[in-house]
Amino acid sequence: MKVNGKHYRTVWMEGSSVFMIDQTLLPFEFKIFMAKTCKESCVAIRTMITRGAGAIGVTAGFAMVQAFLEAPKIGFENFVLKAKKEIEDTRPTARNLFYAVDRVFEAGKHSVENAIKEAQLMADENIAEARLIGEYGNELIEDGFQIETHCNAGWLGFVDWGSALAPVYVAKEQGKNIFVYVDETRPRSQGARLTAWELKNEIIPHAIIPDNAGAYYMSQGKIDIIIVGADRVAANGDVANKIGTLEKAIVAKEYGVPFYVAAPLSTFDMNCKTGKDIEIEQRDESEVIYQKGLDKSGEIREILVCNPGSEALNPAFDVTPAKYIKGIITEKGIVEPDRLRIGKLF
Repeated sequence: MKVNGKHYRTVWMEGSSVFMIDQTLLPFEFKIFMAKTCKESCVAIRTMITRGAGAIGVTAGFAMVQAFLEAPKIGFENFVLKAKKEIEDTRPTARNLFYAVDRVFEAGKHSVENAIKEAQLMADENIAEARLIGEYGNELIEDGFQIETHCNAGWLGFVDWGSALAPVYVAKEQGKNIFVYVDETRPRSQGARLTAWELKNEIIPHAIIPDNAGAYYMSQGKIDIIIVGADRVAANGDVANKIGTLEKAIVAKEYGVPFYVAAPLSTFDMNCKTGKDIEIEQRDESEVIYQKGLDKSGEIREILVCNPGSEALNPAFDVTPAKYIKGIITEKGIVEPDRLRIGKLF
């Protein structure tokens, strides 16, 4: 996608450094963060400088390359194994992270050059898969559709194109008249900050709505389809995604709104039997209690938005049972969750 007329990938690697769009500063400031070491890349993943299933996976793959490049000749294997564990501990729910780290780790057993090639290949694959998700998902979108989405599963969440927003971008390419309802997605407001920024950048009509307004708009017949991303898909079709997704799916079922998940096959974890087996990341309460914004002087400031002294709970994800999901849009086509339960994707 383009920013100010220039094409950017969300994350890329040059030499031994990993470059990424700093998503903690958007939409107020567009800046590239450079991680010179594996540890710095881990910090970037953990603090959500880079975020989204696809982008996390590719960044983790690049971090694994950095570990191979940094490893000393004496104690090489122990260094790399320790680094692998450190990368995997950054975001425990995201399946793409483990998928990417494993691929690069196995490639690196042959040579460091092999690890580099594998990581770069995954980045290219990520873009191609997202584009295909867009093409398959576009088939679900009719001219005049009003679409709701939760969190950010756009090009910022992948290397390019995205998952949930890829069908929106393809629909726009084909000249369809569409409108997007953007859930704000508290506590970090990835919808209000990132999805809205992307859609404005792509000149796609949209409006930010409070997280608890989705049911109202569905009850009014304003939502034709809901498309969200995913961080892990269990073998039975249960899906982990940003906290609040479950509520959308339940309400969509009540009002007959088709609820779709968009995710590449690398997000599927066939060793995870059901959503109950997915580890849910618990993040720091500060993300709930404090919010960053732009003050009247144009400075980015962090302020307390909750009652001083009250504790907060901050689960990053919830699990949507397969029974609420109409289909999962992948790079191979749209699969019904029921087919997962019988061991057949397509």
